[in-house]
Amino acid sequence: MSGVYSAQFTGVAITAAQDLFELVAGSGKPIVVLGFEIGQTTDVGDAAEEILSLNFNSGQTTSGSGGSSVTPAATDTGNTVAASATCEANNTTKASAGTILTHWSGTWNIRVPQEKVFTQEQQIIIAASRRCTLELVGAPADSITVNGTIWFQEIG
Repeated sequence: MSGVYSAQFTGVAITAAQDLFELVAGSGKPIVVLGFEIGQTTDVGDAAEEILSLNFNSGQTTSGSGGSSVTPAATDTGNTVAASATCEANNTTKASAGTILTHWSGTWNIRVPQEKVFTQEQQIIIAASRRCTLELVGAPADSITVNGTIWFQEIG
C-alpha cells in the first residue's frame, strides 16, 4: 500500500495520563488510521498488574503539549514523499477544546503489548487538517517505560 506511514516512540517513562500520539492530517490530505501497538518494559512480572484505559479521539481544536514531535516514516522504502500529516508523541497536556468524538475505547493489560489493527470496516478516517489522538485516559500506578507505534495512510 502506498502512502502508508508509521510514527513511533521508544523508552518513554510514563507517569501521567497523556496523548500517546497526536496526528494532524495535512491540508487536503485526509488520513486513515490503520492501527497501533504499545507495550512496556519495566513492570515485567510485577504482582501489581494494571489495566489502563485507552481512547482514540478526534475533533480537538487545541494541540496538546509536553511531548515531542515525531517524523512519520513511509513503510514503503521506495516512497520518498514525506508525510503531510504531523505527529506528536507523549503530550502530557492532552489535546482539548472543539467537539471531541471517541471512535474507539479499549483497555491495555500492561503485562502484554496492546496491538490494535483496524479492519477495513473499523478504520478511522480523519478529514484533512483534523486532529486525532490515541489517549492514555488515566495515569499508571507507577512509572512504566513504554514503546509505541501508530500506522496511518494518507488519502489523495
